[in-house]
Formats: sequence, C-alpha cells, structure tokens
Amino acid sequence: MLDEEKLEAQPPLSPETKETLTLKERLVGHLSAEVEANSGHFPLLVCCFVTGLTDGTLYNAYGTFVSMQTGNTIFVALGTSGQNNRPFGWARSLCSIGCFTIGCLAFAKFHKLIGGARLRRTVLSSFFLQTLFVIVAAAIIQGGIIDGAYPSHRHPSDVDFAELAAVALLSFQAAGQIVNSRGLGVSEVPTVVITSLLCDLISDEHLLAGFTYNGKRNRRVIAFVLTLLGAICGGWISKATGAVQPSLWFVAAIKGVITLSWLGMGDLLRRS
Repeated sequence: MLDEEKLEAQPPLSPETKETLTLKERLVGHLSAEVEANSGHFPLLVCCFVTGLTDGTLYNAYGTFVSMQTGNTIFVALGTSGQNNRPFGWARSLCSIGCFTIGCLAFAKFHKLIGGARLRRTVLSSFFLQTLFVIVAAAIIQGGIIDGAYPSHRHPSDVDFAELAAVALLSFQAAGQIVNSRGLGVSEVPTVVITSLLCDLISDEHLLAGFTYNGKRNRRVIAFVLTLLGAICGGWISKATGAVQPSLWFVAAIKGVITLSWLGMGDLLRRS
C-alpha cells in the first residue's frame, strides 16, 4: 500500500521530458547507424589535402614525412649506410614509421571495440582523436617546447630529439585516416599513399570513360590533386609565416570540421 501511494504521489512525466527522451533515442540510433557509402568518401578526399599540407610542412621543418612512409623507409635505409643528409635523420623517419604502424593497429582495434568501422560513432570518435593529436602537436610547438621556426635557427649539426614528439603524434593520427578509408570501403582514396593511387588510376581500363561512369577514377584524380595542393599550401604557409605551427593549426581546424561533419545533423533532423 505504501509503495502504491509513493507512485501516485510522483508527478507524471512532462511532454518536454518525453520529447527529450525521444530525441536521445533518435540520437543514439543515428550515431549507431552506418555511414552512407555515397557520402563517406567526401571527408576522406579532404584528408588528402590534409596529408599534403602536413607532410609538406613537416618535411621542410624536420626532414621526415608523417603520413607517407615509403619515403621514410628510404631515409632509414640511407641512414644505415651513412648517407643521411641530416644528423640522426633516420631516427625521425624510424620514429614516424613505428608510430604510424602502432597507430594502424590501435585505430583498427579501437574501431572494432566500439562496434565496427562503418558506424557513424566510430568515424566520429576516430576523427575526434585525430584532431586531438594534431592539436597537442601544434600546442607543444606553439609553446616553445619544440623549435617551430622555419627555416630552423639551429646549426644543422645540432640535434633536438624533442622533435620526435611532434613526429610521433602526427604519424600516429595519420594512421587513423587510412584505417578509416579501409573500414568505409573507400580503398581508392587511401589518403596517405600516392604510389598505389596512381597505379590504380592509370591502369584503370575505364580511365577514359565519361565523368559520370567512373566514380573511383574521379575520386583518385581528385585525391591526387588535393594532396599536391596541400603540399604546395604547406610550403607557402611555412615560408610566409616562418613557422611550423600555423599549418598544424590549419590542419587541426580542418580535421575538426571533418569530425563535426560525421555527426550528419542534417540527416538526423530529416528523420525527426
């Protein structure tokens, strides 16, 4: 009897509360849905510009790539034969390769842990982490922990191993892009590889097909052009500002916008 009296004394849920609960349920369902294949490639194409921008900046400043590991492999090989142009340049490249490899493993496991690579919450979380890593790298350079001057004010023989922190952070996050590309089934836009992209583009038997008849060919061309433009912009920004961090803040801003785009709020509102 006492329990029934307590239940009767409680006020009923207001319509606003019911609407809030319904909105939460819709939001959870929206984030648990799979990303549509016909729109998932757009953010990845933007990532190609980000790759060019990042590598164009970091190579100029620290003599290594953080996304494209083919060049780093050659740098390590040259270092072992005593032909590295920069003291311990092979160490930067080896750090980048190692952190990129660890990043591939970590992002792949993370995607599986939270439900699958194609889910909206997966790509949202993945790009949020990538953005966070870029922000941390830009912040430690901005704060003076790492020399961000371009060109560097140090003597070429003066080695600063603190630079490895930025290389490690940026290489780790770059791995997330290609893991997302594979997970979403957009392998024609790997975002961090040009060699295989060009091979697949030129060897496509439908290379000269009409624009509307070969979407993969179109995406490969756009990916190549955006990577090239990104690298050019990275060089221009570094030269104009005399610093590394402006390019990295730009990268962080772009990745932040990409992260928000994965929310797909337009789709959510249309389903409301």
